[in-house]
Amino acid sequence: MAKGHRPRRGSRAYWPRKRARSIVARVRRWPKVEEVRLLGFAGYKVGMLHIVGVEMHKNSPFYGQERVYAATVLEVPPLRVVGVRVYGRTPYGLKALGEVWAKELPKDLERVFTVPREVPYEEQLKRVESVKDKVEHVRVIVATQPRLTGIGKKKPELFEIAVGGPGPKALEYALSLLGKEVSVTDVFKEGDYCDVIAVTKGKGFQGVVKRFGVAQMPRWHKHRKGHRRIGSVGPTGPAIMFTTPFAGQTGFHQRTEYNKLILKISDVAKENINPPGGWPHYGLVRGTYMLLAGSVPGPPKRLVKLRWPIRLLRPREAPRIVYISTQPWPPR
Repeated sequence: MAKGHRPRRGSRAYWPRKRARSIVARVRRWPKVEEVRLLGFAGYKVGMLHIVGVEMHKNSPFYGQERVYAATVLEVPPLRVVGVRVYGRTPYGLKALGEVWAKELPKDLERVFTVPREVPYEEQLKRVESVKDKVEHVRVIVATQPRLTGIGKKKPELFEIAVGGPGPKALEYALSLLGKEVSVTDVFKEGDYCDVIAVTKGKGFQGVVKRFGVAQMPRWHKHRKGHRRIGSVGPTGPAIMFTTPFAGQTGFHQRTEYNKLILKISDVAKENINPPGGWPHYGLVRGTYMLLAGSVPGPPKRLVKLRWPIRLLRPREAPRIVYISTQPWPPR
């Protein structure tokens, strides 16, 4: 008799399927870029819509024709650079050599940690200058400004963004940004690719049918113990295989999507993108926004981190937008 076989249940790409440690995604790797520049940004997910654009990619069979694209709207208020941190290479990985904080810190940072009355700026700067020859990686510490958005949030997020280029030049550039605001146009432009890193929607504790796509068994008497379950756990010695589908946490996982095309970067004052009554579960977009081709992980209001592409594709011209729908996708 032929040996029975079937596809493996569920993808092994992400394992174990546990909850993310934080609702704010963590960037684990940064690309190596010779140009001195910031390598990331962040924004809040608003929702999805569709656009009509003329395909400008010459190798596409639809070149010169109008197409409908699904797009995601992100509100991207400027980030404030509140610190600079330098790292050196050791046998055990990167080690922080020193950091410099801005003389004046935003008042909302008190919601994140206890802000000191006086920042020893000169002392920190001298320490960083003394280890300048050992610096290999430079990162700026930025704070989001959710008060500039329409989500009604006050507490900012605090995280690091890497700076490209050799250590001494990157340090000089980072110190020039200290205490200033950085706009999304300082990092990305229309037609660029970016990697999107975010935490997906949480779906709680789910069974094997929803979590792994296990087929349901017939509901007649031979399956009296349940039909939305696995038929067998497989071999139990020396232990049950880790690939065996079981119920557990579904969603709220950190995910990275590579090479998302930036379709548009604009401001509400120039081109209003708000539907009548505002965006469902979000509200009104009040400032700068950007359109990304396709979908983005996470629900509305969740922070989405944008990274300079680590698997850079050949640059292409973004579609020439003819029409932007002001209705959320899918239409209500």
